[in-house]
Amino acid sequence: CSDSGTFLGLGTVTGSVAIHIAFSLQRLYYVKEAHGIVVTDLAFVPESQRGRELLAGNEAALLSVAVDSRCKLHLLPARRSLPVWLLLLLCAGLIVASILLLQLAFPSFL
Repeated sequence: CSDSGTFLGLGTVTGSVAIHIAFSLQRLYYVKEAHGIVVTDLAFVPESQRGRELLAGNEAALLSVAVDSRCKLHLLPARRSLPVWLLLLLCAGLIVASILLLQLAFPSFL
C-alpha cells in the first residue's frame, strides 16, 4: 500500500504487476509478465520530498522485485480531469442544442 493509502500494488506468480485504487480496487495500471517469474516484493516510492522529485509529475511509482533478480520501476501517469467550468459550459451547450433541435423538429415546441 502507498504511504497515503491511496494505491495498492499487486505482484503475481506469473510475474505480472498491477496498481489498484485501494478503496475501490479499480485497476489503474497493469503489465502482463513484467518479470519472467514470481514477483517477490513490491514497494511504492515514498511520498517525501526526495520521492516527489523521483516521481517527476507521475501520480505514483512502484518498484517490483522478482525471483529472476531484476528490479523494475513502474510509473503511474497522472490522471487528467476536466475543469468544473468547462464541464458546466458543455452541459449548458448541450441543453441549448437540445432545445434548438426540438424547436427545429417541432415548430410549435416553444
